[in-house]
Amino acid sequence: MIVRPQQHWFRRLFVWHGSVLSKILFRLSLNVAMSIVAVLCFQWYEHLGVKLTLAPFSLLGVAIAIFLGFRNSVSYARFTEARLLWGSLLIVERSLLRQIKSLLPQQDQAAREFAALLIAFSYCLKHQLRGTDSSADLQRLLPNVDLRAIENSMSPCNRLLLMMGQWLGEKRQSAQLSDMLFHSIDQNLNRLSEILGGCERIANTPIPFAYSLIVHRTVYLFCTLLPFALVPDLHYMTPLVSVFISYTFISLDSLAEELEDPFGTAANDLPLNAMCNAIEINLREMNDETDLPAAAQPDSRYQLS
Repeated sequence: MIVRPQQHWFRRLFVWHGSVLSKILFRLSLNVAMSIVAVLCFQWYEHLGVKLTLAPFSLLGVAIAIFLGFRNSVSYARFTEARLLWGSLLIVERSLLRQIKSLLPQQDQAAREFAALLIAFSYCLKHQLRGTDSSADLQRLLPNVDLRAIENSMSPCNRLLLMMGQWLGEKRQSAQLSDMLFHSIDQNLNRLSEILGGCERIANTPIPFAYSLIVHRTVYLFCTLLPFALVPDLHYMTPLVSVFISYTFISLDSLAEELEDPFGTAANDLPLNAMCNAIEINLREMNDETDLPAAAQPDSRYQLS
C-alpha cells in the first residue's frame, strides 16, 4: 500500500510509483500507433467512402463508463471489506489476550503461549492469502510440537484456531476458567473463525470472469477504433486526444483488476506484512515484553508491503 505524504497538486501529476501508468504504458503506445495509422491512412480510406463518426462512440463510451464504474465499485468494496476484516483481527486478538491476562493474572507464561498462537494465526493467515511459505514465521513463534501439527494440516489457520480452543479447554478442565468465562472467550474465538472465513471468501471468489472479460474486450475494442472516429475532426491532434481518452478507460480497467485481489503484493494492495507486524508488537507489549520488533515503515517509494 502506498503511504504517501500530502503533495502539491502539480507534483502529484508526475507521480509514477503507485499509479497504473507503468502497467498500461505499452497498451497506450499501441493506441498511439493506431492513431498514427489513422492519420496517415485518412485520405485513403476517405476516398473509399469509409467514415466513422463520433456518435456511436459517444453512446458506447457512456455505457463503458457505467460498467467500469460498477466494476471498480465492486473491486473497491472487496478491498474495503478485506481491510475491515484485518482491522477486526487486531481488535479481536487484543480482546482475547486482555481476557486471558485478566482472568489468569498470575500465569504470565500461559499468556505468552496464547499470545504466540494469536500472532502465529495472523502470520499464517497472511501467508495463506498470499500463497507464500509460512514456515519461517511459524518456527520463530511456536514450539516444534505445535509446528508439526500445523505443517501436517490442510488448513493451518483452522488448526491454530483448534489449538487455541484446546488451550482454553484445558484451562476450563483444570477449573481455572468457569463455564461462563469460557463461553465469553470462546465468542471471540468464533469471531476469529468468521474473519478467517471472510478472508477466504474474498480470496477464493473472484469477480465473475465473463463479466470482467466483456468489459475488458469492449474497452480495448473502443480504444482501438477511436482514432478512426476522431481523425476527421482532429487530424494531427488525434494521437494526443485518443491517448488521453484511452488512458482514462484502460487505467480504470487495470485498477479494477489490481483491487480485485486486495491480499496481493501490488503497490495498492493491503500491507499485510505491516499489519502482522503491528499485531505482534501490540500483543507482545501487552505481555510486558521488551525485545519488540521494529515498527514497519514505508520504504523509499512510500510503500508498505
